[in-house]
Amino acid sequence: MDRRQFCQAALWGSAALPFISQTTLASVYAGLTKVDRDLDAITLAGAEQTLRQASVQELADSLRGGLLMPGNAGYDVARLVLNPSIDKYPALIVQPSGAADVSSAVQFARDNKLEVAVKCGGHSSSGKSTCNGGMMIDLSTFRDVRVDQARQSAYVTGGSLLGQIDHESMAHGLVTTAGTVSHTGVGGLATAGGFGRVGRRFGLALDNIRAVDVVSADGVLRHADAEQHPELYWAVRGGGGNFGVVTSFEFQLHPMQRTVLGGSVIYPMSKARQVLETYAGYSVECPDELYTDLIIGYPPGGGDGFVNLSVCYSGDPGGYEKAMQPYLALGPVKNGVSAVDYVALQRSTDSSDPRANASYLKNGFVSEISPALVSDILDGLEGHPARFTMMYFQHAGGAIGRVPVEATAFPHRYMTHAMMAMVSWPAGASREPHVSWIKEYWKPIERHSHGWYTVDVSDESSEVVNRNYRENYGRLVAVKKKYDPGNMFRLNANVMPG
Repeated sequence: MDRRQFCQAALWGSAALPFISQTTLASVYAGLTKVDRDLDAITLAGAEQTLRQASVQELADSLRGGLLMPGNAGYDVARLVLNPSIDKYPALIVQPSGAADVSSAVQFARDNKLEVAVKCGGHSSSGKSTCNGGMMIDLSTFRDVRVDQARQSAYVTGGSLLGQIDHESMAHGLVTTAGTVSHTGVGGLATAGGFGRVGRRFGLALDNIRAVDVVSADGVLRHADAEQHPELYWAVRGGGGNFGVVTSFEFQLHPMQRTVLGGSVIYPMSKARQVLETYAGYSVECPDELYTDLIIGYPPGGGDGFVNLSVCYSGDPGGYEKAMQPYLALGPVKNGVSAVDYVALQRSTDSSDPRANASYLKNGFVSEISPALVSDILDGLEGHPARFTMMYFQHAGGAIGRVPVEATAFPHRYMTHAMMAMVSWPAGASREPHVSWIKEYWKPIERHSHGWYTVDVSDESSEVVNRNYRENYGRLVAVKKKYDPGNMFRLNANVMPG
């Protein structure tokens, strides 16, 4: 084809565009979604309602992403969360391709008074990322991370997983606090707190949020930072999903070498008290570059208990031996710490089959690990043939505690550790005996805590939730009234709009 023929062909193609049927264009942009019936749904007030076929089709046609309904291929996979004891059926599932789809979904939910569940990684152990009869916004189709090396920022879409942030940022010798399990979703973790292996150096994940884009309950997309919508920006950092769907984050990144010293130091259960007592004192005063989680547990099947010190040392390698000396002096049975790629270390505790076991957990924040707490932990902890039992301390302090309480909505700057008691059992087995056991085990331990991590909210009362926001509660209520006055976004550690 010569140049003249090429230009004529191009012009003909452009001229023909207006004559392409609207049906054809809609089928491209609507993802070929055909709504063939009315849908049964439940209102925010708990009443039954019917979503008319034409209205749902209008929603489908407005989306670039997908819309799934019961009976559609993919629905029964999309509705699942990682905890297999949670089994709920949304009336419809929106899988957005971008913020515009999220806005359309929220407007539809608002107009039809639907409860909204937002699923990112699906890690919510209590099932807050799914619902019965409402709308699930499944962000798993909306994942992307872009790094601006000059600005030392990562731009992260709302459905992204933590491992994506580590992978992209470390390629530039940069890092931010991003949990300890790489397949965790960024949204739930970063808006509730966000601990991680470099948190003592660089703060919580939410301390590193520079800006967010949020679709609030009116369906409007807003950019929030220290200058634009500053109260929304403040509230999202610790108030969780109470105010809308975060479609994009900008995270501060920090220079760090890619190779760290990491792995596990293992002790016999006979040394559990000695290790706990050493950890109680030294973990508070150790260098910020040393991050140590302490895990004490019993595997299923009646095996011996174990004590596991999970280590990440991100400082000068020459300082490692001195930093770890108090723990190494206790005589571990195995020292598995070695030079390791940080991204690989971040993946090292991932589950290859996260739906194989159901689980339930309780958590709390502590300002010290007292002798009485040590006794309560060890006196009640026991093995069981049919379950995995674990008590877990996540290391805080350092930079996390140096942020003023009023700087973000997260109020627990006093805490030195987050502690968690978890039980898991094979999927399909009865949950009641295991949940009953851990609730009883937790009772004497809970009295040592002063708050709890809202990312794991389960059956706490509204009064307990309110108290947990401490001195920041009143300010959060004001933001909730402004951006979600109808409390559409209630599947979280819920702040009532009053």
